[in-house]
Amino acid sequence: MGTKLIIDTDPGVDDAFAIALAARSADVDLLGVTTVFGNVPLATTTSNARRLLQLCDRPDVPVAAGASRPLLYRELHRSSTVHGSDGLSGHAASLPDATRPLEDSDAVSLMVSLLEASDEPVTIAPIGPLTNIAALLAAHPGVRSKIARIVLMGGAITLGNSTAVSEFNIWADPDAARRVIAEDDVPCVMVPLDLTHRCAVDSTWLAKLAASGPVGQALNSFTPDYLAHYRQVLGYEGIVLHDAVAVAEAIHPGILRAETYPVDIDSGLGPTRGMTIVDRRAVPNISTGRPVEVAVDTELDVLREFVLSRLAGGR
Repeated sequence: MGTKLIIDTDPGVDDAFAIALAARSADVDLLGVTTVFGNVPLATTTSNARRLLQLCDRPDVPVAAGASRPLLYRELHRSSTVHGSDGLSGHAASLPDATRPLEDSDAVSLMVSLLEASDEPVTIAPIGPLTNIAALLAAHPGVRSKIARIVLMGGAITLGNSTAVSEFNIWADPDAARRVIAEDDVPCVMVPLDLTHRCAVDSTWLAKLAASGPVGQALNSFTPDYLAHYRQVLGYEGIVLHDAVAVAEAIHPGILRAETYPVDIDSGLGPTRGMTIVDRRAVPNISTGRPVEVAVDTELDVLREFVLSRLAGGR
C-alpha cells in the first residue's frame, strides 16, 4: 500500500468524486472516512459517505459521524444549495445501501484510534468545514506526530464563493479553520479556489467518465444541479472538482505545485469573516498566522487525466 489516508468530508458532489478517487486507487490505504456538516446537514453527509463507499465496493472502510454545527455561532452557517437538497443533485437515493454499519464512535474518536494504530504517519484530507480537525488537534495533541500532513480543500487567495472574499469550507467554520490553518504546527497544504477553478473539467471529460462503467456513470448522474451552477460561473458546460483536486495531492504528493506563505483566517464577525489572508509580499510582515503551503499551480491536463483514469479504471 502507498499513502495512508483519512478523509473528512461533507458529501457534496465534488466530495463524491474525491471519495471515489481515493477508494478506487490501489496505491491508497484508505483507513477511514469521517463526516461533518457542510454542503448538507450531518445526517445526509454521513449517509452519502457510507453509500458512496458501497458504490465503490469499499465496505471495509469505517465511517464515523462528527460535528453537526460549527464550533461557535451556529446561526452564521447555512447549507449550500449548489449540490441540491440531498447533496447529490437529488440522486442520492440511487446509491446502494451501505452494508457496513456506522461506527459507534464519533469522528474524532475514530481518527484517534486510526492514527494511534498506524505504523507510519497518516495524511488527513479535510474537504469540508474544519470543525472535526480542530477538535482532534485541540483534544488529542499527542496524535500530531502521527499526522504526515493535512491536505485541505479550502480558502481563496483572491475571490471567495460564499462571500466576496470567503470560500465555503472556511466560511462555514472560520474559528475551526483558524485553529487548524493559522495556529497549529501540523504540516498543512491549502488547496484554494484559485487553483481548483482552473482545474475545471468539461462535458467531454464527463462523458468519458460516464462511459467508463457503473461508478463513473453514477458519479456523472450526481452533477445536474452542480452543472447548472457552474454553467453560470464558468461560462461553459463543465464542473469544478474542488475536493478531488485536494485528494489528488493527498495521494500523489507534488501533483500540485505549492508555495509557502504566511496564512491567517479572519474569524471576526464582520463582512470579511472566513477570509483567508495569504501574505504574498516579497517581505511578509504578518503578525498572526503561520507559514502554510498554498497550492498555486499544476499541469492541468495531467491532473485531469490522473483523476479521470483513477475514477474510470478503479483499483
